[in-house]
Amino acid sequence: MARLLEFQGKELLRKAGLPVPRGRTASNPDEAEAIAEEMGRPVAVKAQLHAGGRGKAGAIRFAASPAEARDAAAALLGTEIKGFAIDAVLVEERLDIARELYVGIIIDSARSGRRPLLMFSREGGVDIESVPDEAIHRLHVSPLRGLEVYQVVDLLVEANVPDELLVPLATICSRLASAHRDYDCFALEINPLVLTTQGQVVCADCKMQIDNAAVFRHPEMGIEVARDFGHEPTPLDLIGWGIEKADLRGSGFVMDMGYDGVSPDYIGFHPIGGGSAMMAMDALNQVRLKPANYADTSGNPVGSKIYRVAKVVLSQPNIQGYLLGGFMMANQEQWHHAHAVVKVLREVLPEKPGLPCVLLVCGNKEEESLAILRAGLADCAGATRVEIYGRDYVTDTLFIAGRMRALVEEYQAELEGGDRA
Repeated sequence: MARLLEFQGKELLRKAGLPVPRGRTASNPDEAEAIAEEMGRPVAVKAQLHAGGRGKAGAIRFAASPAEARDAAAALLGTEIKGFAIDAVLVEERLDIARELYVGIIIDSARSGRRPLLMFSREGGVDIESVPDEAIHRLHVSPLRGLEVYQVVDLLVEANVPDELLVPLATICSRLASAHRDYDCFALEINPLVLTTQGQVVCADCKMQIDNAAVFRHPEMGIEVARDFGHEPTPLDLIGWGIEKADLRGSGFVMDMGYDGVSPDYIGFHPIGGGSAMMAMDALNQVRLKPANYADTSGNPVGSKIYRVAKVVLSQPNIQGYLLGGFMMANQEQWHHAHAVVKVLREVLPEKPGLPCVLLVCGNKEEESLAILRAGLADCAGATRVEIYGRDYVTDTLFIAGRMRALVEEYQAELEGGDRA
């Protein structure tokens, strides 16, 4: 799911009528110092990144003066935390915390749920993961009626919330449910929801994830890539998303798998079907091969999209092979894959002669597809290590992985021999 940074989520919460601390983002120490000066009180300087656990990672610092805010920003900006480059910090007023709570709404995709789920706990903060399950109170929200006030009050009473907090907390939960719906959220969590010593309830943090399929409805959010990578998008990620964004037919999303373009034994991985892709990766691991990427083109995409995906996969530098792994009897016209792969390999293999290519295609129009592959690659320059398989090997992932391994070893020996010569 597409994640928003904390400051982006808080701005949307503010528009939804939810209380958030005063603050702004800074991209350099001078801006952080100026913002703290405007606040005229102690501030929190918080690195902006798409990851949780910032407090324990040292990504949140407190400053009693503008000079300290400057120093805190200087210590965070330009660093890397949990795989994310820090290019902005949120400088906001430091709250006088009396108690930390937790409230969140996620989509419960379980068969018994299939609707938004409100969760509330009187225990929140950095150790929310250790809160016992019985301390988290849950309530499913009707997609038609929304969240009824009496339901929220009953939930809070069940959680032993003091009477004087029932109205403000019920108001926050109701507005949070409205924001979750209006912004097409998959998850919207406030941790901590702070009760201050002055008796105010404030959203001190915000984790907001937008449903990928709804991102197009919210151009104002400025979401560049409607995916949650767990790291900064790489050039490969951006190219892959460009393919996906331009044509939603079929899956076909290219995703970086940590390949640095140098390490040995990485292959271009082009599965057809998510479940079968997991089986194939297990088999590749057993033969000491690693996927450089993930590019699934199930869902009956058109040939032009399959071509673009395969071209990106094969454009990765120094990969040791290419696996088209259709480990399933696909209910789609497989000749689209055949035509696309033939075109790509006829373009790529003359420049990478001998590159191992194992092609497994099963399902609708299988025989026609295998014939297209064999005929189209028969006279292809550089296609000296291309093997084509059909349904006889649809479940034999270890055999296919083993053939890939054997061809890779031949290819590596050939390359080493050429280097020595």
